[in-house]
Amino acid sequence: MRKLALGIAAVTIALAGAAVAQDKKAKEPAAIPAGIFFKGQQANQWLARDLLLGAKVRNAQGQIIGDIEDLILNEQNQIEGVLMGTGGFLGAAEKKIGVRLSALKISDKDGKTTVTLPEATKDVLKALEPYKRAKPPKSILDRAMEKAQELADKTAETSKDAYQSAKEQSGPALQKAREAAGQAYEKGKEAAGQAYEKGKEAVGKAQDAAKPAPAPAQK
Repeated sequence: MRKLALGIAAVTIALAGAAVAQDKKAKEPAAIPAGIFFKGQQANQWLARDLLLGAKVRNAQGQIIGDIEDLILNEQNQIEGVLMGTGGFLGAAEKKIGVRLSALKISDKDGKTTVTLPEATKDVLKALEPYKRAKPPKSILDRAMEKAQELADKTAETSKDAYQSAKEQSGPALQKAREAAGQAYEKGKEAAGQAYEKGKEAVGKAQDAAKPAPAPAQK
């Protein structure tokens, strides 16, 4: 009984120590590499979704002639232009056209951004050929596979976080287990002492019973 209690106590203490070491390691902040990330938007920076992507493009007369759907990048990942959908504006056929970034005039007045393409007259829009891609766009299957991978990664990360949370919450349980092991050890020690005393008492009684009865006194 004593050996069992000691074994439980030893295992419990070992598990508690391992859990504390793992928790300490998990809570250490990751080292952030220098020159890779931005802390926030600076005065000389702009976000494509705020300024270009989805923006309505107007001609010199202020009429909407299309909207920006995508960005055109070069090999150095620099923006060279935008892909604009005319959407049938000004009687032009619905098509996508490529526009150089330098041709766009971007102005900001009273907190409202306006994108203008002064050279985009009705005749020019009609004469333009649709923008030709060098590579086909992603297929529905490709997008579905990417989405499935994204969901799988999120599920794996969520499961990892849940495991970490459960491990952190198990700290009090480990403490209780350690206390329970200590109590079990004390009870086991007490029970062993009582059993020993009872055993001694039983042996004593057995020895007394085994002694021969005294011979009757002779008259």
